[in-house]
Amino acid sequence: MGKIVIAIDGYSGCGKSSTAKAVAKALGYTYIDSGAMYRAATLHFLNHYLSPSVPQEVDKALKTLDISFQINPDTLRQETYLNGLLVEDEIRAMRVSERVSEVAAVKEIRKALVAQQQKLGKHKGVVMDGRDIGSVVFPEAELKVFMTADLETRAARRQQELLEKGDMVDLKEIQTNLSERDRIDSSRAESPLIKMNDAVEIDTTNLTFEEQVAQIVHLAQKAIEKE
Repeated sequence: MGKIVIAIDGYSGCGKSSTAKAVAKALGYTYIDSGAMYRAATLHFLNHYLSPSVPQEVDKALKTLDISFQINPDTLRQETYLNGLLVEDEIRAMRVSERVSEVAAVKEIRKALVAQQQKLGKHKGVVMDGRDIGSVVFPEAELKVFMTADLETRAARRQQELLEKGDMVDLKEIQTNLSERDRIDSSRAESPLIKMNDAVEIDTTNLTFEEQVAQIVHLAQKAIEKE
C-alpha cells in the first residue's frame, strides 16, 4: 500500500498540531511541525535581538539557525531543538506567539524553512501542519485539510494549553493575539493562509479532539487506498 502526504492548514488555535500528531501516530507516519519551526526561528531572532525587518539581520540569523526534532525517549513525544538546545516549552510562550507571524511573513525566512520541510517530506508518509502546507510546501499532497473554529473556542483552547504549561494569560489577550495573527497570516504577501480548492474543510468548534482526529484518519485511509 502506498504512502501519502497529508497537509493540514488552518487558523491558530484550531488544534492543528495536536491533531496532526495523533493522525500521524494512528497511521504510523512521521509528523513534521512546521509551526514549531517558525516559532523556533522567532525565538532565535528574539534571543539575539535581531529584527526580521532588517535584511542584513535576517541573513545573519539564517546563517546561525539550526532547527531539528528529536523523540523524547521517556515520553515518546517529538520535541523541538534550536541550535542543539531543547526549546519545546519556550517556543510556546506568549512572547514568541506575539512575534511569530511577523517572522513567518519574511520571504527569505519562509524560503529557507520551506526547503527544509520539502526535504523532510520527500519520501511521503508524513503529516505536516501549518499555514501554507497545501498551497506552497506540498501543493501535490494527496490529502489536504483546512481546519477552522470560532475565535472564542480557539482562544479558550489556547488558554488551557498555556495553563497546562504554568502560564496564566488573560482570555482577551489571547483573543486579540489570535485575531491579529489571523489578519497577518491571511493578508501577507508571501504565502498567505488560504483554503485550497481541493482541501477538505473541518470546523472543529463543536468537535471533540477524538472526533476531529477520526475524521482526518478516515479521509487519509480513503486517499491511501487510491495509491
